[in-house]
Amino acid sequence: MRISIAIMVLATSLSLQSCSQQEDAPPPLPFALTEEAMGRYCGMNVLEHSGPKGQIILENVPEAIWFSSARDTLAFTMLPEEPRDIAAIYVSDMSKAASWEEPGAENWVDAREAVFVIDSARRSGMGTEEAVPFSKDADAQAFAKLHGGRVVRFNDVPQDYVLGSGTSMPDAAPDSTGETEATEVDHHG
Repeated sequence: MRISIAIMVLATSLSLQSCSQQEDAPPPLPFALTEEAMGRYCGMNVLEHSGPKGQIILENVPEAIWFSSARDTLAFTMLPEEPRDIAAIYVSDMSKAASWEEPGAENWVDAREAVFVIDSARRSGMGTEEAVPFSKDADAQAFAKLHGGRVVRFNDVPQDYVLGSGTSMPDAAPDSTGETEATEVDHHG
């Protein structure tokens, strides 16, 4: 009887230790962006779009879900119909990007650790508002100074900013009453 109790205690202890190790395990590493990456929501090749990209890795799924923008990546985490078993969320690290057109195939930052510039004049590759991710706060501040917007952490990105239409006019300026009036944009050159 003592042996079976000792075995049960040992088995329970090992089981609890195993659960604890799983909780402390680092998230899976990000995948490199390739020509085969298709955007979850647009169904288009992710490389065809400029600006930051994203990927989400689900538990027990050996491949990434790709997004043509960082904003779409955040939307996935907010939509109730999407899976909740997220193992990792990565977005392009614009602190390391060569340019807006070439954000990089392998420079990712954990979205939960990133700082984002929202409400800037820069548009995603799909022409919508973008949540521009950076690994360094100073880089995000510099981007916001140059392109407008404000710097926020992952948990502070407003849901209505991500899930809203994302089509507000970047060239809108407040008039004397404080209302926003769209200014005409020359699309020819």
